[in-house]
Amino acid sequence: MKPVRLSAPVDVPIGIEVIAVPAGRQVDLDLRLESVTEGVLVSGEASAEAVGECARCLAEIRQPVRVTVRELYAYPGSTTDETTDEDELPRVCDDLIDLAPLIRDEITLALPLAPLCGPDCRGLCPGCGERLAELEAGHSHEILDPRWAALAERFPSGGTEKSDSVRVAGGGSTESGSGAYPE
Repeated sequence: MKPVRLSAPVDVPIGIEVIAVPAGRQVDLDLRLESVTEGVLVSGEASAEAVGECARCLAEIRQPVRVTVRELYAYPGSTTDETTDEDELPRVCDDLIDLAPLIRDEITLALPLAPLCGPDCRGLCPGCGERLAELEAGHSHEILDPRWAALAERFPSGGTEKSDSVRVAGGGSTESGSGAYPE
């Protein structure tokens, strides 16, 4: 058994479009290499920092990623090598093992598909596009029903007690009117 600790540079981003370990960063590896009958068993942890944007509010986020890795690299000519397909199991080639695909796959699978800056992120205001967390508590936009737009231009004071306008408050929109005719 041989313990190995090293930092490997990231040449191409590891992850998906919305969150990834960017190129130029490091992946820290804390591994054990064990010679077994059929090959080299690699086990341990890989860690890095992923950078992306929140899926709801588009704020930049930084998220630590730590994964556990375990893979057998088959010796050439071993029973495992002869009984498995080429793409089924990695191989020891010229006394070298390529850890890049293993680390890339494990880190990519550990990243969230829709990363959030926090579990309570409310996202963006559908009316103005600002982050709801940064807006005042009663933030809303009044949207006039398009069927009544001509009347609103003719009577700008809007002194009626019943209105067919819709107030959109952070997080969603509502439709006005319940039927084909106003009440």
